[in-house]
Amino acid sequence: MDNNHDNNKDNDIIDEDLYEEFEDEELYELVQEERRKALERAKNEDEFVPKRPFHKWAFWLISIALAFNMFALLPQTFSIPAIDFLMTSAKLSTNTDVENYKKAVVVVETENSKGTGFSIAADGTILTNNHVVEGEQYVTVAFPEDGLFTAEVTKTFPEIDLAVLQVEGRELPYLTLAEQAEYTEAEPIRFIGNPLRFNGIANEGKIIGGTKLSDWDEEVIMIEAPVYRGNSGSPIINQEGKVLGVIFATADDEEYGKVGLFIPIDLYYKYATK
Repeated sequence: MDNNHDNNKDNDIIDEDLYEEFEDEELYELVQEERRKALERAKNEDEFVPKRPFHKWAFWLISIALAFNMFALLPQTFSIPAIDFLMTSAKLSTNTDVENYKKAVVVVETENSKGTGFSIAADGTILTNNHVVEGEQYVTVAFPEDGLFTAEVTKTFPEIDLAVLQVEGRELPYLTLAEQAEYTEAEPIRFIGNPLRFNGIANEGKIIGGTKLSDWDEEVIMIEAPVYRGNSGSPIINQEGKVLGVIFATADDEEYGKVGLFIPIDLYYKYATK
């Protein structure tokens, strides 16, 4: 691996569940706050326009129409992170390769959680995070085009937060694993997952480099990318269309700020063959 950023951090992982920057409610509040600012700006601008007497009902009608119009224009006018990632996903999803990758990325659901996984073989072998399925023998997985399956948790590797699931299927879409997680500094990557309440969201970022967590024996890799709750288990895909690793957390880095973390695929090979 290149670019070893070997700093032993404390409190690396932000959340022990499905790692996020903000809750759905916070997203709603952000949108509402931007809406309020837009209306305030519109009000201030209106103060410079010569006023003419008119009926109160006309004032309220115009105000309501303005509020709805401002809200509708928010995604194009304001840079809210969660709106940005939806717009990025829409753009990436027009790419044929990305559309094909998405077919192999599944929603993994238990009674209390939702995460991401991805098929790594046509026979229905699926890779995800251990914390997504921890304590479960069977979980539900949903392929975008092939429907719902009951998956058995066949292998778990808590030391590296990975788990292998198996569904009964044939000729299922799957992603190709890289032979090892080779990368260069600032190399662009893509990832697909089920963040927040959304499914099948494609996004992009770049690799920062390797790092050691305070409570892990193995090195993981940092990325500069918008990682949210539900992205746990998302595949990191390089420009050749091969999986370099699996997202499992976010962290606060002294140099880079909020970063995503992924488990290099080398560790899957290492622990799966023990």
